[in-house]
Amino acid sequence: MNKHKRVEVLALIPARGGSKGIPRKNIKQFCGKPLMAWTIEEAKKSRYVTRIVVSTDDEEIAGVARQYGAEVPFMRPVEIAGDTTVDLPVFEHALTWFKNNEGYTPDIILHLRVNSPLRAVSDIDRGIELMMQNMHADSVRAVTKAPLHPLKTYALGEGNILSPFVPEEVFGIKQAINMPWQVLPKAYTTGGYLSVIKPATILEKHSMSGDFMLGFEVDQGNVVDIDTPMQFALAEMLMQERLARTKT
Repeated sequence: MNKHKRVEVLALIPARGGSKGIPRKNIKQFCGKPLMAWTIEEAKKSRYVTRIVVSTDDEEIAGVARQYGAEVPFMRPVEIAGDTTVDLPVFEHALTWFKNNEGYTPDIILHLRVNSPLRAVSDIDRGIELMMQNMHADSVRAVTKAPLHPLKTYALGEGNILSPFVPEEVFGIKQAINMPWQVLPKAYTTGGYLSVIKPATILEKHSMSGDFMLGFEVDQGNVVDIDTPMQFALAEMLMQERLARTKT
């Protein structure tokens, strides 16, 4: 990218109001702050993020977002704020709104989920840097080692017949279930920790990932996914331990 031009990096944080697993999850108190505040404040520490925007359909969430330093320039339409709404229309709506109302299109858009409050700003910046250095790619994803190797997974069919979920001919490895994981190809999962995307991938390819993705590995200890009360309690415990370490 042009080193003399400021790269516009938009961090978009989806935060709808109708969370079912944990009611009002996005603004539920988490270690002394609304859960959403941790993601906003970490994005504010980034060397590269130029705008932080929360996409929400909820006025209370919008108020909390602004309180912690995020913009809420629009309210998300109710038709893309339901339980089964996927990410793509939310990001298409945001990018289209900015283009039509501000004439603004970022060079890079960052997807930050509220349910990953342990996310590190160093990972945010690593992801952005990898995208900046490889603008021919469609997107960049943070990855961690898969907890269960996909070659050790099976489909359970009629008659209780097990068959490899990944056909053996894909990697040419017979009976991977009987092999130690150390000798198998390394496998990673992306989860929802961090995604860095080119706007063209979203608006022209109508995809959140595109055809050409790059990845970089992050510390598993930073990766949590809060969807249930038990996961919320575990994440809060991990954050409390982290905060205690920083005070000593």
